[in-house]
Amino acid sequence: MDECCADKSSALTRLRDRQAATLRVVLFLNAGMFAVEFVTGLLAGSVALLSDSLDMLGDALVYGFSLYVVNRSAVWKARVALAKAAVMGLFGAVVLGQLIFKLVHPEVPHFVAMGVVGALAFVVNGVCFGLLWQHRAEDINMRSVWLCSRNDLIANLSVLFAALAVWQVQSPWPDILVGAFICAMFMRSALAVAREAHDELRVSQA
Repeated sequence: MDECCADKSSALTRLRDRQAATLRVVLFLNAGMFAVEFVTGLLAGSVALLSDSLDMLGDALVYGFSLYVVNRSAVWKARVALAKAAVMGLFGAVVLGQLIFKLVHPEVPHFVAMGVVGALAFVVNGVCFGLLWQHRAEDINMRSVWLCSRNDLIANLSVLFAALAVWQVQSPWPDILVGAFICAMFMRSALAVAREAHDELRVSQA
C-alpha cells in the first residue's frame, strides 16, 4: 500500500512538473508577443492589433496565475480560474473602450504592419496551442489556459482577415469590426471559465 501511494505521489509530482515547464514557456512567449503587438498596434493605428495584444497580456497573466496554483488543491485552482475570468472580462472592457475611441476618431490602420505582426502572433500562438494540447484534460487549471490559447488562434486569424480587408477597401471598418469580435470573444470566454470554476468550487466544497 505504501509503495502504491508513493508511486501515485511520484506520478503526480512529475505531472505537475510538466505542467509548470509548459506554463513557463507559454508565459514567456505571450509576454514577448504582447510587447510586439502593443507597440505595433499603437504605431499602425490598429484596434485589432491592440485588442490582440491585450489578449496576449491577459494570457500572460493567466499563465502566471496557473503556474502559481499548479501544485495547489482543486479549490485553489478553481478560485484562480475565477480570477482568470475576471482578468479576461477586464481586458474585454479595455478593448471596448478602444473600440469606442476608434468609432469617434476613425483612421485607416497600416495594413502591412497588421499582417506581418498578426502572422507572427499566429505562429507563436500555434506553438503555445501545441504545447498546451497535451494538458487540456488534466484539470480545470490547464483546461482554462488551453481555452485561452485556442481563442488566441481565432483572434490572430481575425487580425489577418482585418489586414486583408483594410488593404482591399481602404477603410477602418474591418479593423473596428474585428476588434469588436475579439472583445465579444473575451467576454464569452470569461463567462465560460467563471461558470466552470464555480461548478468546480461547488463540487470541491460539498
